[in-house]
Amino acid sequence: MRHRLVTLAATAVATVGLVIGAAAPAGAQQLVDAGKEGDGSGGLAFVLMAAMVMLIAGALLFMDRVRRRATDDEPSP
Repeated sequence: MRHRLVTLAATAVATVGLVIGAAAPAGAQQLVDAGKEGDGSGGLAFVLMAAMVMLIAGALLFMDRVRRRATDDEPSP
C-alpha cells in the first residue's frame, strides 16, 4: 500500500512539473523577434505564423469530420 502511494505521489509531482515546464514558454511576450531587418527574422515569423494557421485549420477540419461521422452513424428516428 505504501509503495502505491509513493508511486502515485511521484507521478503527481512529475505531472505538475511537466505542465509547468510546458507552460513556461507561453509566458514569454515575444517568442520570435520580427523587428530586425536583414537577419531573416521576419521570414521566420511569417513561416511560424503560416504553420500555426495551417495547424488550426487542419484541427478544425478534423473536428468537423469527426462530428459529421458521429451524426451519420446515428440511426434515424
